[in-house]
Amino acid sequence: MPYLLLAGLVTLAGVCIAVQAPINAALGRGVQSPLAAAAISFGVGFSILALAAIGLGQGRAFLRAGSMEWWMWAGGALGAFYVWTMVWTLPRLGALTALCALALGQILAAIILDRTGAFGLPLREISLPRVLAALMVGGGLILSRF
Repeated sequence: MPYLLLAGLVTLAGVCIAVQAPINAALGRGVQSPLAAAAISFGVGFSILALAAIGLGQGRAFLRAGSMEWWMWAGGALGAFYVWTMVWTLPRLGALTALCALALGQILAAIILDRTGAFGLPLREISLPRVLAALMVGGGLILSRF
């Protein structure tokens, strides 16, 4: 796939994250539980993805999941923490500040993941532009509170 298409899809996913957070926060207020709202959100997402996998003939992949390394299951736990954290903090921080903090965490983790080649990623050096990008997002996080 061309770079611009891939970058566009990821940008759209970023929009989805930004919109998902206040929707889930509203659900949390409605059901009066951030944990229940996060579980409901995951349940809806799981149902859609499971039906899509089965509908596209990829249902047998679920049978192979049990033979995967333990750490490969951590993505669901990390996603659950993310969704709950956003449901709980968004009403307290506001959308801009919460999403700036989220972006800063993603950038810092990405720098480390690229540098170490974790989980089979290609190695990438820590460079001045990458550090400056993280600092700029950190500055945006600080500015978002004013």
